[in-house]
Amino acid sequence: MTRCEIHSRPTARLAIACLLTLSACSAALAQGPEGPPTGDGPYRPSDLVELVTLDPTIKLDIRYATASNFVGRAVYAEPRAFMQRPAAAALVSVQHWLKGQGYGLLIYDAYRPWSVTKLFWDITPQDKRIFVADPAVGSVHNRGCAVDLGLYDLKTGREVDMPGAYDETSERSFVTYTGGTPEQKAHRDLLRKAMERDGSFFVLPEEWWHYDYKDFMAYAIQNIPFSAIRSPAAPAARN
Repeated sequence: MTRCEIHSRPTARLAIACLLTLSACSAALAQGPEGPPTGDGPYRPSDLVELVTLDPTIKLDIRYATASNFVGRAVYAEPRAFMQRPAAAALVSVQHWLKGQGYGLLIYDAYRPWSVTKLFWDITPQDKRIFVADPAVGSVHNRGCAVDLGLYDLKTGREVDMPGAYDETSERSFVTYTGGTPEQKAHRDLLRKAMERDGSFFVLPEEWWHYDYKDFMAYAIQNIPFSAIRSPAAPAARN
């Protein structure tokens, strides 16, 4: 899931950035009767790349390719993760930095076809729709410029604990949540430090796992199925 809503608890800087994101999207897009919203453009050519082909040490836990998600069934036919090439390259840089800290990236979701965003909206009760993206506006995931992710421990290969679970719709998902153990909060804060250290990504205030790429507005909303995205052979892993 992902929707940018303003609450009182996130920091002012993040709240303002989130509001500007929503305003820009709403002003630029208009949904067609049977398809994704379109904008005025011009947009950069789409160049979706599979993350593991750039760095196979990035681990995947694509929840929407399983029944372990809020829908209760798989909505992706394949457990794959794609982003626009500049965003993917920036994520690989994050992965390399984290290795020096003893951690790696664990991807839950990245590029998401617009039809899946519409499905989320259609099945979500009216009073819960603040937690999902409106298909009339679309999601940054639909542009190939958002990623949902956590961390894994390089020594054990296991996912590390955060103050709240992925896709949890509670205050524990906020990046400003003060509960949880010191270790859980340290993991969440390390992830944020790694993702925001060079300005390529910024966190969604209500979801510790969701990060948007800085240039997301340069790409159009898409509805391309995973099966239609060509991926080159994966390179050898970097040490």
